[in-house]
Amino acid sequence: MILVDTSVWIDYLNGVLSPQTDLLDSAIIEGTVALGDIIFLEILQGIKNDKEFEKTKRSLSTLEQHQLLGTDLVSKCAENFRLLRKKGLTIRKTTDVIIATFCIENNLPLLFVDRDFKPFVTHLDLKPVYLRT
Repeated sequence: MILVDTSVWIDYLNGVLSPQTDLLDSAIIEGTVALGDIIFLEILQGIKNDKEFEKTKRSLSTLEQHQLLGTDLVSKCAENFRLLRKKGLTIRKTTDVIIATFCIENNLPLLFVDRDFKPFVTHLDLKPVYLRT
């Protein structure tokens, strides 16, 4: 099972061809994609067309769902953010800290294109599904 970040989903839903969207397509076919609640929210809130919203919501609802932030993960997210900041690395979005920390804590590989996840790979053992070198 893998978790896929919003940035990859957006590219995928917009028909962008990349190694990440190819991997997502394969994982969907294999049934190995999980979806986090925050990621689901980010995808849905960006859809302007009502019919596309409903179609996407129905389709994505069939995937394995995870609640990414619970009370147990709050302090771990803050610790990870602080550890990276002490190394001179500031993560721009709190949602990325939540997603990365959830994946680290649950040993779940993450498929992403957003550069804010790279410090989690380098310093906190986030497992990338694909990492451009």
